[in-house]
Amino acid sequence: MFDVYITKAAKYLPNEAVSNDEMETYLGLINDTASKARRIILRNNKITSRYYAVDKNGESTHTNAELAKNAIVQLFDENFTDQDLEVLSCGTSSPDIIAPSHAAMVHGLLKNKSVELNSSMGICCSGMNALKYGFLSIKAGNSKNAICTGSEKVSTWLSAQKYNNEVINLKNLEAQPIIAFKKDFLRWMLSDGAGAFLLQNKPASEISLKIEWMEAYSYAFELEACMYAGGDKLENGDIKPWSEFTPEQWLNESVFAVKQDVKILDEFILPKGVESMSDAMAKHNIKAEDVDYFLPHVSSYFFVEGLKKGLDEKGIVLTDEKWFMNLLRVGNVGSASIYIAVEELMNSGKLKKGDKILLSVPESGRFSFAYAYLTVY
Repeated sequence: MFDVYITKAAKYLPNEAVSNDEMETYLGLINDTASKARRIILRNNKITSRYYAVDKNGESTHTNAELAKNAIVQLFDENFTDQDLEVLSCGTSSPDIIAPSHAAMVHGLLKNKSVELNSSMGICCSGMNALKYGFLSIKAGNSKNAICTGSEKVSTWLSAQKYNNEVINLKNLEAQPIIAFKKDFLRWMLSDGAGAFLLQNKPASEISLKIEWMEAYSYAFELEACMYAGGDKLENGDIKPWSEFTPEQWLNESVFAVKQDVKILDEFILPKGVESMSDAMAKHNIKAEDVDYFLPHVSSYFFVEGLKKGLDEKGIVLTDEKWFMNLLRVGNVGSASIYIAVEELMNSGKLKKGDKILLSVPESGRFSFAYAYLTVY
């Protein structure tokens, strides 16, 4: 088995930072009316700026694949060129198209040479799943290097025009023409961007992060879907897929909109997160004092105090100076968030040899959690 190191990290955040007051300029007004939920949601998540791969007219400036490619090319230099790449592993929850795979579309933009591809689909954990594929490939000796990415392009999914037909239909039914909270909620939570890691079987001359272990957990066997798109939830908790709706329903019921069941999110995301993180640390005999930097991907600051309390009750007391977060400034970029946070920490000048870093990524899709433990070299 071979050691695996993150030898370089890069990020790509499109265009200019978008403030809270500018969000509806980019995403548009549903039914020409400002969202009543927006200010409440932003007050809870505490995000002050984020990035969109669209302009103020709602026109795309980048595809998801282009965002990933723009992060990846920053990893190439005279010591590691695009011709040296062996494995490309890409994660996303918002691919540009259903098929071909996201990694194939990114590879098509790189135009370098034949490589092994892996596409990880899901929500936030898809970025960690992409990382684990590269990690295991190198660890097993299948390859000497890999580039792993997380990227999201959700702004066009969240644009007002995607909901207009539903509003028209609601008006025709003489109902209150307001989009359900489960759909409006995520319009003020998610944003665009990409992050990329270069993994190699030897450390770089500069700073490197050795991946000691990675763990992942799913609670889908006991919990129903919480965050979903391309279908709608039935009363029994099952998801009716888009292919079983008529094309008219796709528009009239915003079937492809990203939705969040806030009730079960609040009930399960923290307890299952604490449970899985405790299990991962116990499996590898890691205690709080063995962590110098804790990088949790959280969708909202609303969950931070609850997570701290839950971990404290498990005896995992991670003091405030160990927490490293950039949610306020870059927003919730889904699968890319953990890459962007690691890139910032890696290039911050704060790290010293021997420091230990714990990554924590929850996914509310059907409650999955992923962890990685890194050593600074």
